[in-house]
Amino acid sequence: MRAVMGAPAAEVATEGISAEVSRLRARLEQAQGRRLDAPALPVVPALAALLPGGGLRPGAAYTLDSSMSLLLALLARPTQDGAWCGAVGMPELGAEAAAQLGVELGRLVLVPEPGPRWLAVAATLADVLPVVAVRPGGRIAAGEASRLSARLRDRGGVLLVQGEWPQAEAALAIDALGWTGVGDGHGNLRTRAVTVSVRSRRRPAPRRARLLLPDDLGGLRPGDLGGLRPGDAGGLRPGDLGGLRPGGETGEHTLRRDGRERMRAVS
Repeated sequence: MRAVMGAPAAEVATEGISAEVSRLRARLEQAQGRRLDAPALPVVPALAALLPGGGLRPGAAYTLDSSMSLLLALLARPTQDGAWCGAVGMPELGAEAAAQLGVELGRLVLVPEPGPRWLAVAATLADVLPVVAVRPGGRIAAGEASRLSARLRDRGGVLLVQGEWPQAEAALAIDALGWTGVGDGHGNLRTRAVTVSVRSRRRPAPRRARLLLPDDLGGLRPGDLGGLRPGDAGGLRPGDLGGLRPGGETGEHTLRRDGRERMRAVS
């Protein structure tokens, strides 16, 4: 008799808990402006393993250092999957570099010189594009950042910021370890080994991975310099670049060891 009487009571209790969880979820979604179970936008596998949730969370902002290659690598998979992306305030972003890293150029909107209204331009693009990358043209007030963050949560968009941003979901940084391809005083820069690290509010310790960016095909993949130490014949330390300036192109990059530039290398 207890079993018969207890089953309906247990079902009622379970239904009550489920209903309360649903109400709490609805209240949180209303407060945060986005669905808590919204799927993350996918990124290339080498970066997915580092990001919390395995991708770019809708409604979130991410900060990056000044590496253009890392930014383009993040934009590659969303554009391949049909999402439109925008880049604001990045005049050196090169179409060839973007294409080599997998970005679908037909789904990339560029506003290279937004002027002092860069934040308004980024906010306008965030209304219609799932992913917007921006390089701040100046300091941003906390209230302005909060308003744009609220708009992102409402639209389910993602903001990638080359610089600082309050309450960012995660911060991505890249540390160049060395290039290969330079022989006895001259040659073509072909492959660069880097360490990418991701710090997140959701994880106490950063995640790191050794990657080739670019690899020998101009793309991104896990790996290192194959035992070649930077500075050996054919290897080059970042400090050996001399006068070579960061640029927006990937692929083969030519320089001389005395620092005279012949072609710009990817940043």
